[in-house]
Amino acid sequence: MTLTPYSRPLTAEDAAHLLRRTSFGATDAQIRVLVGSDARTVARTLLSFDDAVAPNNPFDPAQAAAPGAGLQLIRARWLFEMLYGPHPLRERLTLLWSNHFVVGTDKVKNVPALTEYLSVLRKHAATPSFSAFALDVARTPAMLRYLDNDQNRNGKPNENFSRELLELFTTGIGNYTEDDVKEGARALSGWTFTGGRGNQKYLEASKFVFNPKQHDNGRKTYLGKTGNLTGEDVLALAAGHPATAVFVARKLHRAFVADAPAEAAVKGSAETFARTGGNIRAVLEELLSSEAFYASRAAVIRGPVDFIAAAVRSFGSPKMEPKQLLNLVQTAGRMGQLLLQPDTVKGWDGGREWINDTTLLGRMQLAAALSLGANAPTLDTPPTPLALLGTERAATAAALNGLSAKQRTYLMLISPEFQLA
Repeated sequence: MTLTPYSRPLTAEDAAHLLRRTSFGATDAQIRVLVGSDARTVARTLLSFDDAVAPNNPFDPAQAAAPGAGLQLIRARWLFEMLYGPHPLRERLTLLWSNHFVVGTDKVKNVPALTEYLSVLRKHAATPSFSAFALDVARTPAMLRYLDNDQNRNGKPNENFSRELLELFTTGIGNYTEDDVKEGARALSGWTFTGGRGNQKYLEASKFVFNPKQHDNGRKTYLGKTGNLTGEDVLALAAGHPATAVFVARKLHRAFVADAPAEAAVKGSAETFARTGGNIRAVLEELLSSEAFYASRAAVIRGPVDFIAAAVRSFGSPKMEPKQLLNLVQTAGRMGQLLLQPDTVKGWDGGREWINDTTLLGRMQLAAALSLGANAPTLDTPPTPLALLGTERAATAAALNGLSAKQRTYLMLISPEFQLA
């Protein structure tokens, strides 16, 4: 059972819903361009991104004078791409995958390694092969360092990456055994990297290498397959496991449909994943043009980075000074989402976990700074209720009459309609 397609031409509210979920947000004009369009055609167009990036990005991590500065510049460079880049859905997916194939700057501080890791996530954002994606990210020095597979060698196996590969990246808990973890570690032994080690070499490039002298060549049994299995074999078996289709489909539905998605819809996307051999682009094209997607409104609580990007994109991406953008990176961290540093290896839980008294106050303060503050972005045209609320019929919209443009913008930014995509 695949997902039922959405067959009606897009209305203004449909288009707003689509762009709020896929592109962080959009202006009134950008929304109205899509009115009357076919849902499948629009989804296909949104997913047809290339490797173009935002021009004039002011942040260059390669110029960092210290490791901590390098991390801040990497975060700011990425946020700039979310706010001003030509492919917001690509960045939205890169953010999603950074919370799936988690790497944390608590352990990984090398600038080229983190830059390469983000490039791999971006390259595979809507990958035609989840298996190829998993293999590429597993070989990045950032992942090898974060989950200690660079320390995994014959006779002294390190099981950290092997365990998380199954538990968090592919099949999920309950679909593998402890023996699978142990055998997977044996198969992955000898995968390491050269260069970029140590605090003084935070700008030195690192490179994946396979050391055959540290590899366990013995016979292994992994997820029901027996033989002289290699690391490549293990990645392919885990990524191609039937449970992986459901696990990844649920992750996509949580990101784009609802914090608590319907299991029937998840299974529909899982069937498409399995049928296409793990083609994420095909799964997303079907998902983003389905009845399930368009029937689910105000069902995803925006995370801090999403909140920031949605506001700026809905404003029309006005120019902001580098210092303001660096402050936004830190503000997202104070609200619970410092880019590239989730709380644990399983990533941010999201959903209701984004919201508490402290983070709500932080959102209100940020909304004030973006709309009422002395250094608020200069807007050519104030954002409309359609852009910020996704509808022109929200209860909030009726309360805005008689207020200044800045006051209206502030109230819309702190409204429940804006907090929920």
